[in-house]
Amino acid sequence: MIPRYSRKEMAKIWEPMNKFKIWLDIEIYAAQAMEKYKIIPKGVAAKVKKKSKINIKRIDDIEKKTKHDVIAFLTSIAEFVGSEAKYLHQGMTSSDVLDTCFNLQLKQSGKILIKDIDKLLKTLKKKIKQI
Repeated sequence: MIPRYSRKEMAKIWEPMNKFKIWLDIEIYAAQAMEKYKIIPKGVAAKVKKKSKINIKRIDDIEKKTKHDVIAFLTSIAEFVGSEAKYLHQGMTSSDVLDTCFNLQLKQSGKILIKDIDKLLKTLKKKIKQI
């Protein structure tokens, strides 16, 4: 986003940290579902949630080598989580994570736009009553 044309709250939605937080949430929710159906051991999602950290610089460094954003992200998370990280992303594609994240970012952006439209409508109603 071009900073001079973006509001801070909208730009924040599209920053890497927010994107990676959403990716992590997606991976944790998927792990919770896989635990429920006994596809992966119970407790993996909780351990990932507790131990994971998002290090954007490390993700970027790994991506330079792997040429793959999701692999870089998962590799970085695995460095914090340990062996349980091998259960993440099972049965998923990168598009599952990317598309879901994109939709969530659009939803976050939409909430801001709807709030702004509501403000605009209230202002217009006041102005109309003054005429």
